[in-house]
Amino acid sequence: MRNEMSLNFSAISENESFARVTVAAFVAQLDPTLDELTEIKTVVSEAVTNCIIHGYENSGAGKVEINASIEDGLITLTIRDHGVGIKDVEQAKQPLFTTKPELERSGMGFTIMENFMDHVTIETEEGKGTTIIMTKEIARNRAVCK
Repeated sequence: MRNEMSLNFSAISENESFARVTVAAFVAQLDPTLDELTEIKTVVSEAVTNCIIHGYENSGAGKVEINASIEDGLITLTIRDHGVGIKDVEQAKQPLFTTKPELERSGMGFTIMENFMDHVTIETEEGKGTTIIMTKEIARNRAVCK
């Protein structure tokens, strides 16, 4: 059975924790380990923060959209903004690369996403926004399915 949820909220930093907790509550139905839940909360934080800081350049304008689905123990997260887009995805994925050093950004967002999730896809178009699609299979469900 497939289960889905959607969120749409203002691109302001105060909503980052709302997004993280809401997605974690949705994923909790799979009974993930504490580590898995922490990893999912972390990637949501990273992606949403990227939307706010980079997509909308911390302007408070725009919306962040999150769609989450669960099917057969596989979590799919889609996090989207309609902001400025990414000029060079390969460069943006490099550890420690940041376009906002003045904000003390670590440049590890995409690296963290790729390490904590099973698969990460980045779709972007300059001037139209960025969509991050991430999937993760919950370990307990892998054991049940075998």
